[in-house]
Amino acid sequence: MSTARVEHFERLRGSLRVPGDKSTSHRALMVSALADGESTIRGLSPGQDVAATARIMEQLGASLSVDGDLVTVIGPSRGLHASDIDLDCENSGTTMRLLTGLVSTVPGRHRLVGDASLSARPMDRVAEPLTLMGSHVEGHGARLRAPLHVTSTKHLHGIDYSVPMASAQVKSAILFAALGADRATTVVEHVRTRPTTEEMFSRAGVAVVSMDVEDGRSVTIQPGRPLARNWLVPGDPSQAAFFAVLGSVHPNAELEVLDIDSARERVGFLGVLQRMGVTMSLRARDSVTTLSVQSSELTATDVRAAEIPSVDEVPALVVAAAAANGVSSFLDVGELRVKESDRFEGSLALASALGCRAWSEGDDLFVEGLGSATRFLPFEMDAALDHRMVMASAIAGCAGAGCSIGAADTVASSYPDFFDDLERLS
Repeated sequence: MSTARVEHFERLRGSLRVPGDKSTSHRALMVSALADGESTIRGLSPGQDVAATARIMEQLGASLSVDGDLVTVIGPSRGLHASDIDLDCENSGTTMRLLTGLVSTVPGRHRLVGDASLSARPMDRVAEPLTLMGSHVEGHGARLRAPLHVTSTKHLHGIDYSVPMASAQVKSAILFAALGADRATTVVEHVRTRPTTEEMFSRAGVAVVSMDVEDGRSVTIQPGRPLARNWLVPGDPSQAAFFAVLGSVHPNAELEVLDIDSARERVGFLGVLQRMGVTMSLRARDSVTTLSVQSSELTATDVRAAEIPSVDEVPALVVAAAAANGVSSFLDVGELRVKESDRFEGSLALASALGCRAWSEGDDLFVEGLGSATRFLPFEMDAALDHRMVMASAIAGCAGAGCSIGAADTVASSYPDFFDDLERLS
């Protein structure tokens, strides 16, 4: 694992495109592999997580070819088949959780493995609804950690299921399994999460009914095979969040992030930054948004997990809180503990390393800001095999007094060119 040194940049200017949205990329590969015939994907994320999904789709019988920015996927006419080789999800929780639902429809026994970080993450939240549907999922310990053994059945049952936590991955695992069920499946979520799966299913010809209900949203799908389609992947808003924060906390910055996914469940971080006083503008076109941001004086705010259901943007927002005046609170963010690393403790450690007073109460996290990134201390941080902790540390070092980041090459799981793009903006 490499160590990266990030120096303070005196001035930041420029435009960039962040990688294709990881959520859309994973799902585009999976939906295309399930379809009968040829699909194309443009803008696919170049990260290692998505590459793991692509390799697994090939193991299950799909054909993939790459020509520049164009990826062609041919789904086998007889459908996917089990592989004699382990399905290696590497560091990707999205791959493992969605794949558990997908292979529940593929006859045979499947072994899903991952790296040390992924193997420490709980998979019981996916196994529970899939078991109700008739799939058989085995793992290690009470929380069912990988390796997972998934045995499919010819008799998957449609279910009505209320997701107990905000998780697009759990919802999507159920919906992928529901494609092979004997009747309709309904998933109710009490906090709206990214609608990528159900929207892509609908576009691929699957019968989908999505509606708001009193305490959230209900998604019902009928079983069936997706149709081959051409997909265009927008920029990843979770990656854009790091540059939005960097442009706002840096003392001399004007940055533009082009063509990111503008689904409202994906851009909650923008509302948080606007409340903190960030000077920004948004230009919407079709289903994408271009974001412009510049140096701003920030004020502390309260952030609730429901605003950013995946909580993926919290490490970036903690950097914003560190540069703000006052105490910011991040409420109900316990989900951070079961990400690629314990991001809850990692975010506290980062804020403390910058010189802030930071503490927690249960699942709530608090940061007393320094009032400006120019007051950040130089620091060293071990990213703990977590790409988002790498990026959060890097933007803090760039805006502040510099830093050293251990295991920095982990960023390649989602954003291989991150450090190049950061350097180019200087």
